[in-house]
Amino acid sequence: MVYKAIIFGASGLIGSKLLPMLLQHPQYGEVLAVSRKELPVQHEKLSQAIINLNDLEQYASLINGHAIFCCLGTTQSQTPDRDIYYKIDHNYPVTIAKLAAHNRVEHFHFISAIGANDKSSNFYLRTKGQAEQDLKLSGINSLHIYQPSFLKGRNDGSRPAEVFINGLMNLVNPLLIGGLKKYRSIKSETVAQAMLNQSLNNKTGVFTYTTDKIKELV
Repeated sequence: MVYKAIIFGASGLIGSKLLPMLLQHPQYGEVLAVSRKELPVQHEKLSQAIINLNDLEQYASLINGHAIFCCLGTTQSQTPDRDIYYKIDHNYPVTIAKLAAHNRVEHFHFISAIGANDKSSNFYLRTKGQAEQDLKLSGINSLHIYQPSFLKGRNDGSRPAEVFINGLMNLVNPLLIGGLKKYRSIKSETVAQAMLNQSLNNKTGVFTYTTDKIKELV
């Protein structure tokens, strides 16, 4: 069977790795990238929808197919306004999931974060946790939540702190054993591959994967 996939956040760290995987996979015959600006990518399977994410309901008819991949996200340095941050990391994914459920999309794949908790005192982790809880109420038949730890894969050197942490994690990773494995760093393409693999699994329910479990899916 040939499927249609929709990806939100295809220009991000994970989304940019996932998009070519979807385009190259024989079981996906159509890929729709939904974004705020056009991607510099051309492929016979790819179509693009340039929309204002504040008006998602107006584009409800576009959100159909087999699987939604929600790779939206921001950082506090990029988005210091907490209201806007919450909108990107919570409101948009939840709205997309509700529209997808209404249109009988079977799969929804969401990038969360390790430690996500709707009761956390940390704003970032609380936002992710609240998004997870609301996604579980959206009506999606097959909901997959990925909770990676520190993501490797950004090679442009634009964030010195991340370059430092990446080097540090290479030293720390071997020390994180047993129950601490979920805190190891993980390559962004590994997360993307796990998402693709699980989208072709017809299990229904809610599935949550920390870093150690994500690595087992590829």
